[in-house]
Amino acid sequence: MNQVAIDFWKDEKLRMAWDDIVPGAPRKTVPYVLTREAIQAYCRSVGDLHPLYMDEDLARASPHGGLIAPPSIHILLMFACTPIDDWMRSPGTVNAGQSWSYNVPARPGDTIRMDARALDKFIRKDRLFVIHDNVFFNQNDDVICSGRGWTIRPM
Repeated sequence: MNQVAIDFWKDEKLRMAWDDIVPGAPRKTVPYVLTREAIQAYCRSVGDLHPLYMDEDLARASPHGGLIAPPSIHILLMFACTPIDDWMRSPGTVNAGQSWSYNVPARPGDTIRMDARALDKFIRKDRLFVIHDNVFFNQNDDVICSGRGWTIRPM
């Protein structure tokens, strides 16, 4: 598999600074069509080769009636649904904790949209924290998953 080098700093100047993050304001997001190839590449990268994600015949015979994505697909979706200038993409961001609820599985062909916002921001021990929430929907407005997280922002 070809590895593509990604320059995470390339668009740094486009991203919101700490002072520009407004708690309660919605973040810009973009819809993303989830493909079988993206699901399976993600699964291979994290070492989760469950047949429901990889084997179309087995998945079709399951109660799901077809391939599904693993619950942790929200990691891929978080970046796929945010534009390059989103503050969450800033290099040096540290995940300080998160909690997720999963409702319906994402599937190949789903058009995913994300509603996201910062809930609060504060400084503790010279670190910049943002509490944020994210809700992922499919094209039928079914909630795939929702989560709340804490991140430590780069200075």
